[in-house]
Amino acid sequence: MTELSSSGANVDQKLKEAYFTASQGQLIWTRFKKQKAAMVGAAVLIMLILSGIFAPFLTPYDPTITGRNADYLNGAPNVPSFCDDNGCSLRPFIYSHERSRSIKTNFRWVTEIDTSLEGRRYLTFLPQGDSYTLFGLKFNTHLFGVDKGKVHIFGTDSTGKDIYSRTLQAINTSLAVGTIGVFIAFVLALIIGGVSGYYGGKIDSVLQMITDAVRTIPTIPLFMALAAFIPDTWSSETRFLFISIILGFVGWPTLARRVRTHLLTERNQEYVLAAQLCGAKPGHIIRRHLLPSFTSYIIVDLVISFPYMVLSETGLSFIGLGLKDPVNSLGVMLQNVTSADVLLNYQWYFIPVFFFITLVLAFVFVGDGLRDAADPYSDSKK
Repeated sequence: MTELSSSGANVDQKLKEAYFTASQGQLIWTRFKKQKAAMVGAAVLIMLILSGIFAPFLTPYDPTITGRNADYLNGAPNVPSFCDDNGCSLRPFIYSHERSRSIKTNFRWVTEIDTSLEGRRYLTFLPQGDSYTLFGLKFNTHLFGVDKGKVHIFGTDSTGKDIYSRTLQAINTSLAVGTIGVFIAFVLALIIGGVSGYYGGKIDSVLQMITDAVRTIPTIPLFMALAAFIPDTWSSETRFLFISIILGFVGWPTLARRVRTHLLTERNQEYVLAAQLCGAKPGHIIRRHLLPSFTSYIIVDLVISFPYMVLSETGLSFIGLGLKDPVNSLGVMLQNVTSADVLLNYQWYFIPVFFFITLVLAFVFVGDGLRDAADPYSDSKK
């Protein structure tokens, strides 16, 4: 019993030592792991990000080609199965289909599905298909396909594009817009907030007037005005970069205010005075001493600001002021679900909506978890 109690005491002592000697990042990670919702959100977010990055490999077709399957316009999702009335198979399969119109259907196009044994189309894995570029290298291997014809597990839109391919590519595009916007906002916030908080006085007053002016700019009227001046000759890549830059230029004030507040409280600390006496320049003090003192909080703010950037891009593209076809983004795809005909007849158009909601919620859960984990008093509040 004495040996057990002594070993237990040693373990407790080591845990206490590890706690008091742990870095700020290790403490945040320890608190973050205790939050189940945040961990689930992080897992989902990682899967969505990887799905967007590797979308060309995970999807069977190039999502930008109009009329990819002209014989299956507004086609319902092809759900793979292993068994039917004709028996079971070790390989998943879908059915062949044929579009036709006649007097019986009032000359409307009707898709007839061949459920016979001859109508089966078996899924294949790692087939060769459309070429694509990934990490600077060209490939033409995809995760899955079918032995003949085409497969559309999320269905097709009115132009015959594969909705599954478009959805994963849209996630990548929306995340890319958010990343560029957050990066621009991050740099501006650190520069403006750092200078304002370190110097104070008149410089602080002028920069805060600029910050307040940017915060009062209404986003929708601003983009309506900018959309009127965007030339129709701009390429999709140019429009994509322009939207990302504008989102970054209007998204920095909140983080800049937080950086300023922290620097106002930290600039009179002894380590800052010691650096000044050693002849360190203001830029060096801000960059090497003040900003690293709350790096974890900056990371939390960046994660929290991501869903707002994605929401902004999606909202602007949804109302026609952001990205447009042939660019695949979540906002562009949500434009297709606004008609009553889609709601009544083509419900699979709503599949990207669920991915959009999942992406935003994952960011929110991770951001909330990081914010609580970065709070040094979070343990005492429980």
